[in-house]
Amino acid sequence: MRTEPKALYQTVQYRYEYRCTPNEHNQIFGNQTNFWESHLSFLIAIKYGSRNGCKVGITRKPRTSSWSRTDVQTCTTWKAPILWEGMFDPEVYDQNHKKEGTSVALTVFAVGRYLDEYLETFLNSSEHHFMVGLPVSYYVFTDMPEKVLHIHLGPQRTLKMIKVQRHSRWQDISMMRMKAISDVIESDIRHHSTHVFCFDVDQVFTGRFGSEALGDSVALLHAYYYHLPKIFYTYDRNPKSKAYMENGDFYYHAAVFGGSWKSVKSLAEGCYQNIMEDKQNNVEALWHDESHLNKYLWLHKPSRVLSPEYCWDTHIGYRSDIQVTRLLWAPKQYDKLRTL
Repeated sequence: MRTEPKALYQTVQYRYEYRCTPNEHNQIFGNQTNFWESHLSFLIAIKYGSRNGCKVGITRKPRTSSWSRTDVQTCTTWKAPILWEGMFDPEVYDQNHKKEGTSVALTVFAVGRYLDEYLETFLNSSEHHFMVGLPVSYYVFTDMPEKVLHIHLGPQRTLKMIKVQRHSRWQDISMMRMKAISDVIESDIRHHSTHVFCFDVDQVFTGRFGSEALGDSVALLHAYYYHLPKIFYTYDRNPKSKAYMENGDFYYHAAVFGGSWKSVKSLAEGCYQNIMEDKQNNVEALWHDESHLNKYLWLHKPSRVLSPEYCWDTHIGYRSDIQVTRLLWAPKQYDKLRTL
């Protein structure tokens, strides 16, 4: 059975892999650097051991410039890593995924004026930053495939256009994408790709969005909510909706989600079924497919969580914990774009 790479953390002398926070690590191993020198034989002996529920793998490696993060939460309560800059070795992830034959499908919807405004920039920036070195298949869902401009693609990169219906309301376009994603995974993606990532088109890649982000089920912390108390999370509070939530773990952003093709298909199908049940009851979730996505990910915990580095809005301003930005919100022009 395929096992996803664990989050890679760096210490002074040796690299070690684990699923726990730096504080949990200190409780288990202590925080003195000479620990590694005095206990090296012990570390080698427990090359793949487990202590207090914290999975550990030890490998020797020369000193590097990367360090574990003590200023942010790096692990969920169910031991899934939360990825931040400084927590992983990109080369290790890339090498592992190349050896495993990983391939990635990227889905994006460019309907109506969104096609002219955003698609070309999104795809060109993706070519420079998204899963570089791995086979990538783009699936562009649009109501006007004849208007999609030619994009120069690198080796092992392909693009397919899928014509979809243009709905009269942008909310319906947003919600109906779940069915389209599920359908194309069943008919095409599952035969060619091991993983799927789904993106909103009004975004621009600005830095590495690489194989460290791959996992069985991947969710993204919303840039506007990750710093806030849970009382401010905008879950759907309507008990009549299938998206209704009283509590949750985090507030996830529907602009980016992914995972293995099986997990993404299950998520898309689950969200679509709940959206249709709401429609039958004349109910619409507060934030449409994002509300349903949050409900699904509360019931089915993601195996990997991406920090807001992976989808940041510069209007938020400076945050010391955001050391890099990998994907940025493009300028929004909703008044123009969301009208027919």
